[in-house]
Amino acid sequence: MKRIKIVAATGCPTGIAHTFMAAEALKKAAKEMDIDIKVETHGQVGVENEITEKEIQEADGVIVAADKDVNTDRFHGKRLVEVPVARGIRSAKELIQQIVDETAPIHYVKWHQSVKETDNEHMRKESDQGSKKNWVHFIYKSLMNGVSHMLPFVVGGGVLIAVSFLFGIHSADPTHESYNEFAAFLKNIGGLAFSLMVPILAAFIAESIAKRPGMVVGFVGGLLANDGGAGFLGGIIAGFAAGYIILLLQQLLKKLPHSLNGLKSIFLYPLLGIFLIGAVMTPLLAPVEALNTGMMDFLAGIQSSNPLVLGIIVGAMCGFDMGGPFNKAAYLTGTALLAEGNLYFMAGVSAACIAPPLIIAFSTVFFRQYFTKEEQNAGMVNFILGSTHITEGAIPFAAKNPVVVIPIIMLGSSIAAVLTYIFGVQVPAPHGGFLVLPVVTGAIQWVISILVGSIAGAVIYGFYRKKIANNKPIEG
Repeated sequence: MKRIKIVAATGCPTGIAHTFMAAEALKKAAKEMDIDIKVETHGQVGVENEITEKEIQEADGVIVAADKDVNTDRFHGKRLVEVPVARGIRSAKELIQQIVDETAPIHYVKWHQSVKETDNEHMRKESDQGSKKNWVHFIYKSLMNGVSHMLPFVVGGGVLIAVSFLFGIHSADPTHESYNEFAAFLKNIGGLAFSLMVPILAAFIAESIAKRPGMVVGFVGGLLANDGGAGFLGGIIAGFAAGYIILLLQQLLKKLPHSLNGLKSIFLYPLLGIFLIGAVMTPLLAPVEALNTGMMDFLAGIQSSNPLVLGIIVGAMCGFDMGGPFNKAAYLTGTALLAEGNLYFMAGVSAACIAPPLIIAFSTVFFRQYFTKEEQNAGMVNFILGSTHITEGAIPFAAKNPVVVIPIIMLGSSIAAVLTYIFGVQVPAPHGGFLVLPVVTGAIQWVISILVGSIAGAVIYGFYRKKIANNKPIEG
């Protein structure tokens, strides 16, 4: 009997943890099911273990567990299971089984050279059915593709700006007595990187939808949004508008002679696309700017008037899916507010993101006897992950019983966020965890807030583990 072969690709917006956790889960499940698998990872350092064309042709099916664009066009004609990266971690065997049972739809790319109008009708129907189910994921994947490319600019630029504050809050101002030339250099370079946040976001949302032609139009749309005050929200609108403008142009120009394809890519798409994105975005800038400003003011108002409510909301979002859509929504809101000069909101978000792995870590120390050796080792690693703002380290523990563990994590994260807002902590960097403590205003209070939330969650989780240990002995 022929041995089943599968190729897979994984990727998450940050490219740090979910990407590799999904890859490991798929490889482990394939080994248990006696199936050959090769997993390509799209991490922050780029594509690793890249799948070759030959391997794609030999594969019985493809699994894509990603929240960013991993170029699924190359899998034309293959059975394809495409899901969010979190499902790759939680349901690896189920995804592989869809390939084994041949229930996964065949992926069909309309423009592929092997496709004729009258060919592959069955393939077309299967793919259409799959695409109808996955359109929400496609929108999310396109958004996260923009986010994943934007984050290095945000983190690198934001941390450099934060470091410049070590020399004094006005050290980059040449008219101030505390002016420092090196601090000004750091702030200028960091500010330049940070200012690319919205254009890069828009460019890679568009790139996910319409490939390279979309990127150019998206970048220009993002610049318009940024310069027009529409900010992060305007960048998202520009990215999707640019992508679909290019798809529209491709439909309108598809009857041009094949010999003009080069002209379309280098001349017609950029020319017409940039004109159209300008025409679309210009009348939208004023209302989107007003909406953007209203949202920022609303959040700032809640932050000062009701830190308890805001902390609970932020903590619950960050702890609910630990790096997933809700977590990213809170993080990106904090990033957008950071760009507006609000350093308070991100402090609560960071605290809520740091807490989950620390909850696990402290619990494996305080209630050591109720965890396996493997879990104890993973708990120690979570001290490092939590301290550097990598929330995903808590996922393997939460996945074992999410109905119980996730609410515990949400509670701990909420306590950390609430205390952070009550203390009025300011964090000027969008990432880095405890590495950015020197630039945090209220650093001691921030650490106390995180520790209180983490230890509270750890104790509750530990008692839960103690309870289940009475029914199921811990081995190892």
